[in-house]
Amino acid sequence: MATPRTRGAARAAAALAAGVLAVSLTACGGDDDGGDEDKSGGTGGTGGTVTLPRLDGESLEVAAVWTGTEQANFKKVLAEFEKRTGAKVTFVPAQDPIINFLGSKIAGGAPPDVAMLPQPGAIKQAVERNWAKPLGAGAQAELAKNYSPGWQDIGKVDGKQYGVYYKAANKSLIWYNTQVFENAGAAEPKTWDELLTTARTVYDSGVTPFSVGGADGWTLTDWFENVYLSQAGPEKYDQLAKHEIKWTDPSVKEALTTLAEIWGKKDYVAGGASGALQTEFPASVTQTFTGGDQPKAGMVYEGDFVQVNIGETKAKVGTDAKVFPFPAVGDAPPVVSGGDAAVILRDSEAAQALATFLASPDAARVQAKLGGYLSPNKSVPDSAYPNEVQREMAKALIDAGDDFRFDMSDQAPQAFGGTPGKGEWKALQDFLKNPEDVAGTQAKLEADAAAAYGN
Repeated sequence: MATPRTRGAARAAAALAAGVLAVSLTACGGDDDGGDEDKSGGTGGTGGTVTLPRLDGESLEVAAVWTGTEQANFKKVLAEFEKRTGAKVTFVPAQDPIINFLGSKIAGGAPPDVAMLPQPGAIKQAVERNWAKPLGAGAQAELAKNYSPGWQDIGKVDGKQYGVYYKAANKSLIWYNTQVFENAGAAEPKTWDELLTTARTVYDSGVTPFSVGGADGWTLTDWFENVYLSQAGPEKYDQLAKHEIKWTDPSVKEALTTLAEIWGKKDYVAGGASGALQTEFPASVTQTFTGGDQPKAGMVYEGDFVQVNIGETKAKVGTDAKVFPFPAVGDAPPVVSGGDAAVILRDSEAAQALATFLASPDAARVQAKLGGYLSPNKSVPDSAYPNEVQREMAKALIDAGDDFRFDMSDQAPQAFGGTPGKGEWKALQDFLKNPEDVAGTQAKLEADAAAAYGN
């Protein structure tokens, strides 16, 4: 499978840090860009930057694991495609892991036309099983025009383009309750040691420092990846992502030991380990931004998409809820990204047209203005986003160019990096429960990785 570039991580980290640090100084506003709202025809049904065929009478099914607001916002993108083409598009809710869900659909003779796959490893599996169809000339032309080579490459398998990365994530952010920080006199940290100091300051003020959504193992892999990338460096990160070094490597021991400096302090995690392991990701966010100046936690780690969940509370991003980059554990802060790619499973003019639309800035502009979304499409203007927080994070993502690292667990075989109750998800949940067992956790990770990678 394609892997992220190995060069320039420090430059990307600097760009990300500069961009995101600025957002915490700026209050969230409305759509205050003073125009430029619909120059690409993103919501108008006509015009646009990409020409789409008329598809009257055609119907498509699009499967994704998205729920709630995320699903509702994506349906507005599909509605825009319907307006532009005359096709009828149905959203099919999928379950994690989506590869298993698609397998059952395909076995039953009813695959969706397009699936949104959240891992490069899942794209590779879909190709290996002869499910995925190559992208046509239209989609490839939009990708070449609108995407950096790195974002194109992670949608390729054996040099052939299968995926359009429609949605990206900046997974190197820590969100905090501003009232808690103000009451405690806490400052935004730039290094891991400073983060521990900030955590102690918050704790001393009477608020638990961190909320951890440990019921969802993927949040724990993201914690690990940020620590590991910053501490071990990009070359080791790429080697571990491809299982060219073992999980028993000393660099993994060092990262787990570092993580235990937070996970191992039960008073630093809301509900302790047992409470965290019963807390799903959405609740880990909302409990940080409800309860006035006595929420269940002062900080929560996760990506830019946290904004969607903050939106379910009364807190306002940019005033009540602010953000800082994941602190540097080693020489530079980490730059970890994720994303969801559109992959065609049933080839047709309509499916290819949808992939082409999703590769264009027209589609991204529809969802960008709704918040809780970042596009890796460099042709989407900053002004398409609804507030300064979103604009700065989008700019940082684009400015990183190819110098990002894609989520490590998303590069792994799904059995290891993307299955609830198994592999890395389960091993790190067990480690959260018992952070003293570094060696045992490494041994379990290595055994599961060896089985999944086949080496």
